[in-house]
Amino acid sequence: MISPIKILIIDDSAVVRQALTQIFSSDPQLKVIGTAQDPLFAITKIMKERPDVITLDIEMPKMDGLSFLKKIMSQHPIPTIIISSFAPKDSHLAITAYELGAIDVLLKPDLSSQANIDAAHQKICDSVKAASIAKMTRKVNLPEIPSTPKLKADVIIPKHAPSFAEKNSGNYADKVIALGASTGGTEAIRIFLEDLDENCPGIVIVQHMPELFTRSFADRLNQLCRIHVKEAENGDIVARGKAIIAPGNKHLILMKTADHYTVGVLDGPHVNRHKPSVDVLFRSVAQVAGKNAIGVLLTGMGSDGAEGLLELMEAGAFTIAQDEKSSIVFGMPKEAIKLNAAKKILPLDKIAGFIVANFK
Repeated sequence: MISPIKILIIDDSAVVRQALTQIFSSDPQLKVIGTAQDPLFAITKIMKERPDVITLDIEMPKMDGLSFLKKIMSQHPIPTIIISSFAPKDSHLAITAYELGAIDVLLKPDLSSQANIDAAHQKICDSVKAASIAKMTRKVNLPEIPSTPKLKADVIIPKHAPSFAEKNSGNYADKVIALGASTGGTEAIRIFLEDLDENCPGIVIVQHMPELFTRSFADRLNQLCRIHVKEAENGDIVARGKAIIAPGNKHLILMKTADHYTVGVLDGPHVNRHKPSVDVLFRSVAQVAGKNAIGVLLTGMGSDGAEGLLELMEAGAFTIAQDEKSSIVFGMPKEAIKLNAAKKILPLDKIAGFIVANFK
């Protein structure tokens, strides 16, 4: 029998500590071993019993969450999930948290009703499980437990026969790179994009991330990379030297006009319990770009993107999965490899170079 994942909750709000304890206690794979109202008190608890995962607020007395995160990651790394309240003007703090080593950043659940707490349950528990198997900690295979149903991409885009993409992909000279990632993906995407120059094919990206954070994420990458990076808006043109990132809580699809590709931003149900969903993006790219596409699936928990990568390959696209050694969480790429959906399996730092060398 697998031991439950041990969690330490750090938040100055007693109400939030109680709500998170309630959420975690309802899952037999999770166990709250303690709570703390500030990071300094948390340190004494960690010295007594090391947790597998920490949940951490940002705004707290005595020491703010980001300072504590920086300290613990530099001395005794423990997988950490930020669960905090972010105003739009503070969304850059989430990107800083990722850069300091946070596995995930989530918005605090709305505690105004039990229904709202229940709605946040699946996402928060899934995030903790993903953190528990991140590379800095032990690797386990967690058994499946009953959860909310996982919808497929069909609820957003009907599936066509593989020949459909071949007939509809057009004769555009430019390639399109479709990329998906989840846990550990913010840094993986940065590494990938920083290795590309202004002549690279246009890129469309889904990173599982809440809606307040994707614009700051895109803006930060735009500062770091040679290519132009932006959060997607309806009708954005997919062009060389440009990467377009799906907005949080919206699906991203590829479309085409007479002479170029564009993107669409759609509402709709969660697919594979995610919005945006990698499977939705990949299906649209398979149907619109077909053999002109390059599909890339990076680190992440779960299976979102695995079936989509297979659809891309069946449509004539070249498909790549990140290898296990370089993945923070070898979930999504692993599921794609199981389906024989990846024509190439590469370490993260080799993917961009391979594309540049083989696809002009």
